[in-house]
Amino acid sequence: MAEPRVWKRWVRPLLALAVLVAIWQLVLTLTGVPRYILPSPAAVASALIEQRELLARHAAVTAIEIVAGLIGGILLGLTTALALARFRALRRTLLPLLLISQAIPLFALAPILMLWLGYGLGPKILMAMVIIYFPVASTGYDGLRQTPQGWLDLARTFGLSRRQQLLKVQLPAALPSLASGLRMAASAAPIGAVIGEWVGSSQGLGYLMLNANARLQIDLMFAALVVLVIFAVLLYFGVDAALRAAMPWQQDRMTPDQ
Repeated sequence: MAEPRVWKRWVRPLLALAVLVAIWQLVLTLTGVPRYILPSPAAVASALIEQRELLARHAAVTAIEIVAGLIGGILLGLTTALALARFRALRRTLLPLLLISQAIPLFALAPILMLWLGYGLGPKILMAMVIIYFPVASTGYDGLRQTPQGWLDLARTFGLSRRQQLLKVQLPAALPSLASGLRMAASAAPIGAVIGEWVGSSQGLGYLMLNANARLQIDLMFAALVVLVIFAVLLYFGVDAALRAAMPWQQDRMTPDQ
């Protein structure tokens, strides 16, 4: 059983990546696209190696923004979901505001946050929190309110208070739904940080990409993008592994045999 799982988890994704790189190189060979528009995979790999210190320095800043934003967004989103499930009056007031907030483009918030908070790490962390917050809050609240009625009736039979029902019955029942929101948040976390760096920053992978683009160092820009993609993938699988450890009873559903 171990070999098929290794094949599914590692070999097939690596093969898909190899095919993607091959198509990339084939397009360059057939079309003759200039390297200042689309660099070759070899040029990007060379930039990753030659500029590793520069990339590592800026990647460390972006990593701090992403991780801090992810933690803050998850905590704030989960707190909001619990509050919405617990207090009906808050639900009537806050739910419309949450829906309205999703109509505001993220790029429109970035300059305002820079104006209010300056150009340090704070606005980038807050941008990451904003993009993470809604998936966690919405999926968490949906999971909490979809708790089977029989479970709630049984909890009342045992004399559990509303708060105890929320924490001991509804929250465990909401974990599968919340897990989907956490995976979405993990994959979206880099977006908020990079948008903040694009609007105003002097460090980070987003800043490095803009700077490299202005200097026509397209291979370096693609190298920074590759590092950002690696961040997103590692973050996603890290959150996924944590969810697997926290919900062992969901293993069969989360890892299908086929």
